[in-house]
Amino acid sequence: MDNYESFKKDVLSLTGIDLNSYKEGQMKRRIDSLISRNKLTGYNSYVNLIRTNRDKFDEFVNYLTINVSEFWRNGEQWAILEKDILPVITKSGSVKIWSAACSTGDEPYSLVMLLRKYLDFSRIKITASDLDKQVLAAAKTGIYMEKSLKGLPAEFRTKYFKQLPNGQFEVSADLKRCITFMEHNLLSNSYPSDFDMIVCRNVLIYFTDEAKEAIYRRFYKSLKANGILFLGSTEQILHPKDYGFEPISSFFYKKI
Repeated sequence: MDNYESFKKDVLSLTGIDLNSYKEGQMKRRIDSLISRNKLTGYNSYVNLIRTNRDKFDEFVNYLTINVSEFWRNGEQWAILEKDILPVITKSGSVKIWSAACSTGDEPYSLVMLLRKYLDFSRIKITASDLDKQVLAAAKTGIYMEKSLKGLPAEFRTKYFKQLPNGQFEVSADLKRCITFMEHNLLSNSYPSDFDMIVCRNVLIYFTDEAKEAIYRRFYKSLKANGILFLGSTEQILHPKDYGFEPISSFFYKKI
């Protein structure tokens, strides 16, 4: 293989993705696998491929950003969210939430379904962001395979989805109107602000400790006073007070 350090610089120039902020062993294995899949021999030839072939470029970004998502992923965490968190953050009569690294949209749509128990659709504002243009396009469409809905409570599946002739399922227009999708790089773009809650699950595990620390500090600034940060099942903050948070439940942290 060619020089990986040079490859990282080329990727940053081409995509805006800084591979130095990702755990190297894990990311390098993924990239080596993709190079092998394309029957190439090294990083230089692969850079030339993604530089000249738009489909291969999109494939690379999609593979790099590790898009794994489903509705109601880790259901026990959603139960805590419904029981302990949402009654507090919806007291004002409206709510503003950021679903960061939202992938194909399963998470922000799940949030709207749950929030509708507390608020009218017009009082629910979700910003959903991701680095990958392809998954954002899929999220905006709001059409899913049945397997994506396997963990979703039956009441929500019945109420908010219609089955299409091809067997897929489309979310209701009411849900779509609550969500603004945008392209966003957690490592390099400016952060939106004034949120009651930020949800960022199952993506920080791929970043270095230094990158995670920077993201925690920026999330802190993006939250309102007493705002909530909701992380994934393998992403507990070891020293939350270092970043201005206190734990209030597993994977939930309050801005202090």
